[in-house]
This record gives sequence, C-alpha cells and structure tokens, in this order.
Amino acid sequence: MTVQPSVLFVCLGNICRSPMAEGAMRVAAREVGLEIHIDSAGTGAWHVGNPPDSRAIATARAKGVDISGLRARQADPDDFARFTHIFALDSQNLADLRRLAPGGAAAELALLLDMVPGREGQAVADPYYGADDGFEETWRDVSSAAQALIARLKV
Repeated sequence: MTVQPSVLFVCLGNICRSPMAEGAMRVAAREVGLEIHIDSAGTGAWHVGNPPDSRAIATARAKGVDISGLRARQADPDDFARFTHIFALDSQNLADLRRLAPGGAAAELALLLDMVPGREGQAVADPYYGADDGFEETWRDVSSAAQALIARLKV
C-alpha cells in the first residue's frame, strides 16, 4: 500500500513564510494533479488563529494564489504522525522541530530549500521585519522549493 504524501511547512509564527509555502505547494500539486495533504504551522504560538500577514497575502494574490483563508497554528508532536514530510523554513525552526519530535517519529524532517539543488542548507529569508520586496524573494524561494518537491513526490 502506498501512503499518500502529506507535507507540513513550518516557520516561526506561521504568518509569512510557511503559509506562502503552503499556497505555492497547493498550486504546484493542483497543476500536476497530485493528491496530497498540505498544511503549515509555526513553532511559536504568538499568532495562533490569525490570518497570514497582509503583505504575504498580497504577494501570493499577485501570483494568483489566495492564502487569505489560512489561519496560524502551532506545530505539535502529533504532526509527526499526521505528515510524511515536515519542512522547516530555517535552521532554528528545524532545531525546534527536532526537539518537538516524539521518539520514533516517521515523518521526514528537513529544511525546505534542501529540495532545491544548489540551495541545500539555506534558509528561506524571513521577510517579516523587512521591506515589501522581501516577500517577493520569499515567494520565489517557496515556489521553487514547491516545484522541486512536486517533482520528487510525483515519482
């Protein structure tokens, strides 16, 4: 029996990078007809229940992707059983997820940009405190990672 892939994207607050990654992945999966469960979460709880940052929503919308209905949630140990793949958007969140993972967790845990040849070990830049163009850079990163991930999961 083949297990349906399921992917969780995790950043710090779940209002910028990870919801953008979720949106980019949903579109990429739809384009190739891949049935996959996709979600996002944060390691912190500050924004639980809130929509993505308005700049993230605007950037995604400009690319034809609506993430306005997403709501922030905090990652929890059960995610390691619910998802086959968990991708952190930077090394600090990866370290936090490793501490959160229960013993014997089956989910593959990695940095998102590890999926993009030549970007292994790199973080998706956090645009939260920067200028609006940082959200464009983040969108490019999460979109290229989504395409690379789709190519890997389609096999």
